[in-house]
Parts: sequence; structure tokens; C-alpha cells
Amino acid sequence: MSTIYELTCIACPMGCQIKTKVQQDKIISIKGNSCKRGELYAQDEIFRPMRVITSTVRVQGGVLPVVPVRTAEPIPKDKIGVALQEIACITVTAPVKFHQVIVPNIADTGVSVVASRPLAAKEGGEKTA
Repeated sequence: MSTIYELTCIACPMGCQIKTKVQQDKIISIKGNSCKRGELYAQDEIFRPMRVITSTVRVQGGVLPVVPVRTAEPIPKDKIGVALQEIACITVTAPVKFHQVIVPNIADTGVSVVASRPLAAKEGGEKTA
């Protein structure tokens, strides 16, 4: 029995509509991609889907109550829930630097969560670098 997957490729600006036929964990046909990257994208998206996740982390003593964060690299899609639960438990102290590592190994993926922007401390607190 085969399964059909229809994907919009995001590997390049073309946004090709890719249609794949998968049988026994193998792509047996692929149509619609206009470059080799589309074929690689389809394989990864079907068998090893990965995502960059974004969220916020609470900040103690900051000019804002939260700082935006993201994973430095994509993580496996099935680890997103665990990663977001870990992020929800984190509180950092201001100041926060741009790309400061907030969590070094989120959800045991080997990928760091980093700050997406700097965040200054409140007046009378520490100064930003």
C-alpha cells in the first residue's frame, strides 16, 4: 500500500507543489519539484521533519517581562512539545544579550535555545553589555 504526500517546498523561493508517493518507508515517485533541493526537502519533511521553534522566556529585573527566544537550529518535530514545556519553566535575569544561550541542550537534542534580542535591566539594576 502506498501513501501520497502533497507538500509545498520551502527549500527555495519557487514554492513548488511537490507530490510524492511513498511505499514501505521509501519515496517511489516524486513530481512537481523544479530543482534537486525539492527532492531533498520532500525526503526530510516526510521522514525526518524538523522545525525551528520560537517562544518567550520570563525575565527577572528586565525592562520587559519576557524576552523572545528560538532554537539555534531546527529540532525534530516530535521534540517540540517537550522543548516548549522546558522553555515554559525558565526564568532568566536581565540583562540578556542577543544570541545569549538560554538553554544549552533543549529536550536532549543537542540544540541550544538562544535569545532573539537583547533586553536591558530596569533602571537601578545591572546595565546591558
